[in-house]
Formats: sequence, structure tokens, C-alpha cells
Amino acid sequence: MKTANQKNLKSLLFVIALLVAVNAIGNFFFHRFDLTKDKRYTLSQTSLTIIKQVKNPLSIKIYMQGDLPSDFKRLQQETQQLLEEFQAYNSNIFFEFVNPLENEDQSMDNIKQLYSKGLTPVNITVEDKGKQSQAMVFPWAIAVYDNKEVNIPLLKNIMGASTTEKVIGSVQHLEYSIADAINKITIPKQKTIAVLKGNGELQDIFMAKFLLQMRESYHIGPFTLDSVATNPTRSLDALKKYDLAIIAKPTIAFSDAEKQVLDQYIMHGGKTLWLIDEVAVEMDSLYNASGATLAFPRDLNLNDMFFKYGFRINPDIVKDEQGSPIKLATGEQGSATQFQDFNWKFAPLVYPQSKHPIVKNLGGIKFDFANPIDTLKNGIKKTILLQSSQYSKKVGTPAEISLDIVAEETSPNHYINTGYIPLSVLLEGSFKSMYQNRVLPFDQSNYESNGVKNKMIVISDGDLVKNQLDKNFEPVELGFDQRSGKLYDNKDFMLNCVNYLLDDTGLINIRSKDLDLPLLDKEKVYENYSLTQAITIGLPILILGIFGLLFTFLRKRKYSK
Repeated sequence: MKTANQKNLKSLLFVIALLVAVNAIGNFFFHRFDLTKDKRYTLSQTSLTIIKQVKNPLSIKIYMQGDLPSDFKRLQQETQQLLEEFQAYNSNIFFEFVNPLENEDQSMDNIKQLYSKGLTPVNITVEDKGKQSQAMVFPWAIAVYDNKEVNIPLLKNIMGASTTEKVIGSVQHLEYSIADAINKITIPKQKTIAVLKGNGELQDIFMAKFLLQMRESYHIGPFTLDSVATNPTRSLDALKKYDLAIIAKPTIAFSDAEKQVLDQYIMHGGKTLWLIDEVAVEMDSLYNASGATLAFPRDLNLNDMFFKYGFRINPDIVKDEQGSPIKLATGEQGSATQFQDFNWKFAPLVYPQSKHPIVKNLGGIKFDFANPIDTLKNGIKKTILLQSSQYSKKVGTPAEISLDIVAEETSPNHYINTGYIPLSVLLEGSFKSMYQNRVLPFDQSNYESNGVKNKMIVISDGDLVKNQLDKNFEPVELGFDQRSGKLYDNKDFMLNCVNYLLDDTGLINIRSKDLDLPLLDKEKVYENYSLTQAITIGLPILILGIFGLLFTFLRKRKYSK
């Protein structure tokens, strides 16, 4: 008996010594094990780099706590698990979940405070065993660092998607949303953006929502080309100080000297984001007594420059059967005008097909009177980011555009070999100067005919970045169409374009992460509610009970001898 006890004591001491040794080794080596198939809790290298730059305490307050609907409970759990991963790599990161509706006496004050910070709630319909109820949820978080704070949207809007589908899409973007917020709040602004003026570009109020969002991460300033006429060299030197130039819907032709400034800016490594309308036509001009307007080509004197870079924007309009909804009056009943939704074919609703990080996992993006883009072979890598649907075609201009087109009847035979028209293209490579072997509009001592490695994005619709104004002439959210009440993914697309052109940390690549989130079919669960409960709850308990009884039986049998 003593020999057996001594043997057991030696085994116990060995196990204790082994655990102590493993624990000591663990203090010198850090590793997190992710056993999920899709590696959803394995942080990307970009996130790890951002986390390491948090030197002071960073607190994150998440407004999702309490009795949440099942879908948002899933989002809450995924958020908590992901934040635990962030915290594991940097102890300066703290987070807590709060319920803004917990105290009825203070809930209204909390709601007003969250509203003032831009945190809007989501009202959803909760279904449980055929019964419906309403619930208010704040799918937001706020990060605070060194007296600076930034909002973190946790729920991604996906037009036409169910709550469950929105939650799945949001979980896909969680790491990006949190890492992007930490990046904004902890890293000083370094990159600069020039918003070009002087050629009839969009006014700031029509780009307000986009510019405000960009201002969180970059230095932004207006840049006019008016001084090119008097001192082009100084204008070029000033423009070179910016990392990106945004040319949003110019309406006045560029002079040759202005083109040389832009060309040499590109040759010296400046990034460009072009939002160009080659056709002059506005949606507001249709709302008149005739319900029609004339669309005609707009000459911006940029065709030769674009041709040299490897693309061409044609002065046509894209007509797409996959259009956006538009409300039109259909008659009057008493004193109230009746409105009805129609399909507006000149506002293509584009769902990205490309797997490029700029557009991956984005929802519908709304265009207005978009123009076709042709790509040319010149050694520059071209990636089509957005294109029209299969059932689309080009309409030449000048042409009359009428609201009566909503009543037009068409068939697939009208769109044979006409669809998939490029509307946005990414170009990457070393561009050639448009003035190569040509006379320069002005003398330039440091003229470059061959550019450094560079990239630019072309969008054939200036209205893609345009936000509408409400009745008080205040800008509404970019991508929100007041006429239809729909919110499109225009803002996310534009932000992704800028981030890709300027992002050196690879933050945009986090969007490419694919997660596999298996969900139960709600209809089948409702039809077989008791069976589903038995399988998901009862079966694991039964298996555990059988295992316990079997283990006890074998143990008694072994030691009874």
C-alpha cells in the first residue's frame, strides 16, 4: 500500500512540476490558439500593428447590453470575443458593455445624448413563436483615447437585407470597424487630400458627409487651379505636397496648362480619384411640366489625357434594367396626391461582383446617369470595380430623357451582348505623361515623361459622392435617397477608394476576411420548435449524462477488483 501511495505521490509531484515549467515557459512565449474553421478570432497583421501603437489607456464602451433580440445577442457575443482578442495583445485596451435603456428614469436622457453624438438606434421587429414585438437597439460603440473619441458602427446597413443578414455582414466587418477606429484615434493624421476647385466641381455642401468622414483620418484642403494661368510652376509645387487629389464632377473644361499640372502631379506619384460626368444632365431638371430634359455631351478637354493613361469615358448614358426605385405621382385621390415606386433605369443599382478589397462585401451602390468606361491596352493594370448588370446598354447623346421611360416594356432580347458595362476602374502601374514627345504648355525644369509606380481610380459618375440636402438645406447621409427612402453603400465605397489609394498599413485588406456563420432556418425552427429544442438543448445533456454514467460504471468496475 505504501509503494502505491509513494508512486501516486511521485506522479502528482511530476504533474505539478510539469505545470509549473509550462507556466514559466508561457511567460516568455505568447500565442493564441484559434480552433475555428474560418479563423475568425485570428487577428490580421494589420490589426496587430495598430494595436501595438496603443501606448496609453484606450477605453471602448459598447451600447449593447440587456435583453437583446437573438440576432443582436450574436453580434454582442462576436464583438466581445473579438475585443478580448484585442485586449489579449495589449493590456492598455479596456472595454465594457452598457445598457442605455436599463434605467427608465434616465433612458430618455441617455437616448438624447447618444443621438447628439450621431449614434442612432435601430428599431426592429422581434418574432418569437409567431408573436411580434418592437425593440430598440443601439448597435454602436465609442472609443476614447487621450481625450479624443470616435464612434464605432457595429451594424452594417445592407439595403433590402433581413436583420439576420445584416448581423452576418456586420460580423464580417467587425475587425475592420474596430481596427479602423483605433487607427483613427491613436495615430496622428499624416496623409493629405486636395479637393480640386476652379473647374465647376461639386460645392462642399454637396460633399459634406464624405469630407467630414475623411477629415477623421486625413488632412483635407481645397485646392484651386485658378492660379495656374499666372504661375503654373508654383501651382504644381503646391499640389505635389498633397498625397491625393479628388476631382469631383467638374463642369468646366480644363486648360492645357491645368492638364500639365495634373499630369506632372501624377508622374511624381500623386494619387488621383476621378469622378467624371461626360454627359450634362441632372435629375432635378426632369421635375417640370413636361417631365423631360435634354442630355448632351460635356467637353472637359480630358479625353487625350485619359487615353494616354489607358481608359476612355464615353459621352453616353447607361440604361440598366436593374435600376433604383423612384417615386412618381400617379394620380390624385381627393386632395392627396398618390405616389408609386417605379424602376428608374438611368440610375443603375450596382452590386459589386469583383473580389477586390475596395468593393468586397459591399451592398448596392447607386449611380445617376453614369457613363460607360472603355479600358485600353497600355501596360497599366486595370481592375473593374463596378459594372452595370447583364441587362443594360448605352444610350447615345444628345438624347431626350423622359420620366415616361418608367412605363417602357422590355425583354432580355433587347440586351443581347450589351451588358456588363464598366462604371468604375482601378488603374495601377507606371503611367506615361500625356505630353511625352509633345510641346509643353509651359516650361518646366523637372518635367517627367515616365511616372513612378502609382494608382488612380476612375468613376464615371460625379453624383456618386454627392449627398442630398433636406428641407432645411442640411446635408443628409451620403448614399441616402430621400425620394425613395433607401440607403445605399455609396459612402462605404468612396471611403474604401480613398483608403485604398492612401492606406499604407493594409487596413483595407481586412475587409476581405470571410467568415462562416452557420445559422438555423427560422421557419423550420418554428415548424419543429419542440424537436429543435430537444436536439439543441436536450441531446447534449443526454450525451453528457450517458458519458458520466459510463465513466462511473467503468471506474467502479476497475477499482472494485
